[in-house]
Amino acid sequence: MIKSLVSALAVFALVAPGHSLLAQRAQLERIIQQRVLSNGLEVIVVENHGVPLATVELDVRNGAFTQTPATEGLAHLYEHMFFKSNSDFPEADAFVRRAAELGAVFNGTTQEERVNYYLTLPSDSLEGGMRFLASAIRAPLFRTAELAREREVVIAEYDRNESSPFFRLTREMEKRLYGDQAGRKNTIGNRDVIRSATPAQLTDIQRRYYVPNNTALIVAGDVDPQKVFALAESIYGDWRRAPDPFVADPIPRIPPLAQSEGVIVEEPIGSAVILMQWQGPSVSRDPAATYAADVFSDVLNGSTSTLQRRLVDGGLFQSVGVNYYTLDHTGPITISGQTTTDRLREALAAMHAEVDQLANPGYFTAAELEPVKRQRAVGTTMGLERASGFAHQLGFWWSVAGLDYYMGYADSMATQNVADLRSYAGKYIVGKPRVVGVLIAPEARRQLGLTTEELVGGIADCGLRNGNCDARLLVADSARSVTRGKEAGKGVNERVDTVRRPSSGHRSAIRNPQSVPTTTLFSTSGLRIILGKTPPAMS
Repeated sequence: MIKSLVSALAVFALVAPGHSLLAQRAQLERIIQQRVLSNGLEVIVVENHGVPLATVELDVRNGAFTQTPATEGLAHLYEHMFFKSNSDFPEADAFVRRAAELGAVFNGTTQEERVNYYLTLPSDSLEGGMRFLASAIRAPLFRTAELAREREVVIAEYDRNESSPFFRLTREMEKRLYGDQAGRKNTIGNRDVIRSATPAQLTDIQRRYYVPNNTALIVAGDVDPQKVFALAESIYGDWRRAPDPFVADPIPRIPPLAQSEGVIVEEPIGSAVILMQWQGPSVSRDPAATYAADVFSDVLNGSTSTLQRRLVDGGLFQSVGVNYYTLDHTGPITISGQTTTDRLREALAAMHAEVDQLANPGYFTAAELEPVKRQRAVGTTMGLERASGFAHQLGFWWSVAGLDYYMGYADSMATQNVADLRSYAGKYIVGKPRVVGVLIAPEARRQLGLTTEELVGGIADCGLRNGNCDARLLVADSARSVTRGKEAGKGVNERVDTVRRPSSGHRSAIRNPQSVPTTTLFSTSGLRIILGKTPPAMS
């Protein structure tokens, strides 16, 4: 049933977007069923009989955003300890054997505002899988020997990520963008904190955050929703509710960025990478802006957009990408580009000048908006095809924004217009403090004599930069003359690679449960952008 419904929705979205988009919430409500147990556990079921498999997932509102400097990295370390010994499976080998008996592929990921754990297994093993995850979340043992081994696994993951030329750039950018709250964006954590972690610290995390009223159970695939609800009540119903962790220990707000800052990171690379980042909207405090942000990014990433024509087609950049990463606690807005070192100053000035114009009348047209809104709608619909991926997607949105936000996403996207995009750009980007980063080879920097002061010399928030407005105007005027000249030529818009924090890999009972997947921090293009709504994850 669901496959035919998905196909029909996708076709309808393409041929009759005005009606289909506004109907998507109603269609999703036919597919997604939910119930809240008396202890606060939210149970979400997606029925899809395409293949005889089911995904059982637990999502916890935990992650980097709950960290303090003393616990930076423990959310990630806890995730690694989740599939270790517990009261029902006191030895690690017994745990892995049971996973193999169930035919389960299992994994967990840590992100800024959620941690998830899931099994994908034959649907006739559903009850066993639900009990398996219940044991892990309710009764972990945190054995000292297992913790010692897992600390080294996480440190090795840290080392791999740190070897990327782009790791230090993103860390330095985050420190400036989020100030003393930057640790709340650091999913991989602090090496020293990880090395000194104790079982008592992990027990404290479990007591605070791993409670039913801070957790969602998502089951997707070849299942009967009523059976799932009955099993959830039987297996999880006696899990005791706890105090709301965010009432007892509220998350501090990210401090506003007071002034623009520049950062230069030297690494042995053959090109130059420019990153500009702003503090974006919070999905709970300004949800309307998050919809505008997604349409805004999609339009600007289109090969025929004004931004791409001026910056890429004319040859200043090999590629340029725009992104807003939706979070509740201030998601970042990123504009990133790759250029050559000999054109770095020219490219930087042109990017600053282009940013100054993003809220101008005529920069976007209504005709540019409609295709990207349809593409988002089709993407949302086609995501239903793969039950496991859809479960992960639902879990992310449940944790970050609430399920209601996701259910109304396509409808809200459909209402966005040019005025909404201009309003978003004016509120969060144009003339606002930003962090400007450059990644460049040491020798190239020495030859250019590049300074951090130059990086913010073309920003319109000159009042926040010691009143250096004259320098900004000189640079911006120069860049505008460059971009006007480049618009006359047509070139090929190179593909912008999707970039994530490390993508998740499977720690599987079917494959090698001891293997740790190699993770990629950045694409080969060196652009830290996250196109679409797929969030980055730390496995």
